Amino acid sequence: MIRVGLSTSSVYPLSLEHAFRLAGVLGYDGVEVMVTNDERTRDASELLRLSMKYELPILSIHAPVLLLTTFVWGRDPQVKLEKSAELARAVGASTVVVHPPFRWQAAYAKDFLRIVRSTAAEYGVEIAVENMFPWKVGSRSLGAYSPGYDPTLMDCDAMTLDFSHASLSGRDSLELAHAMGGRLRHVHLCDGSGSMDEGRVFDEHLLPGRGSEPVAEVLQYLSGRHWKGSVVAEVNTRRCRTEEQRLELLSETLAFARSALGQRDRRPVMHRPLGTVLSRIRRRARRGGRVVTGSTE
Repeated sequence: MIRVGLSTSSVYPLSLEHAFRLAGVLGYDGVEVMVTNDERTRDASELLRLSMKYELPILSIHAPVLLLTTFVWGRDPQVKLEKSAELARAVGASTVVVHPPFRWQAAYAKDFLRIVRSTAAEYGVEIAVENMFPWKVGSRSLGAYSPGYDPTLMDCDAMTLDFSHASLSGRDSLELAHAMGGRLRHVHLCDGSGSMDEGRVFDEHLLPGRGSEPVAEVLQYLSGRHWKGSVVAEVNTRRCRTEEQRLELLSETLAFARSALGQRDRRPVMHRPLGTVLSRIRRRARRGGRVVTGSTE
């Protein structure tokens, strides 16, 4: 069965443990850890503690490839990738998500595919290169990535499909999934409303179904192929002012995935009043991660 996970980036700026807690209460199948400036995201023992506490496997590790994580594990992108793979192996995650190199990382970019392949083999994990998007200033493309932002044009063994990135690059996600073929191993579940050519500037990471990408169709296509990868929610909840709002968004995202994949909701806690769900989260935090299932709060 295709597992539906939650990226820790979906609860930003809340804590790493908060992401595990929400994933567990809402019924996600696991967690993707985005490696950030927070040292706990790089601590295998802490990640395993949270995985055991909330009874959730760590499905994947997202390497620290953002500009905001420039100094995490030093500045050498090869070292960052190797440490991400080492962390994935230590916590039992099968996949590492990585972006294509930036153009100014010339030496890394030149050997990128060899580095990815050798690192995957050394640590026994799959390294899935994520589709990105062009950078533009006005009508001028900056060519930020090398050898490019589209992994289907590279000789890589595994890929991650991100719907928001596909939208920003003007790519139809269903066509992209077909182009990736058997190399598509991981999905970032989200949506986008348009491309840079249409005036969009920001990487939106909308909830699935709230943009213009054929998200449901892609999930149905993968389900019909008995695909073996993971679908990980990577949505933007930063504008949420309350826990209730964040719960609603993450619950809607999970319900969308379950429906499109033809899966039953195994833990439909959101059918209960939000106050009950919040109470369960607080009690889980107090009682070592176990929900008291007989509660009538």
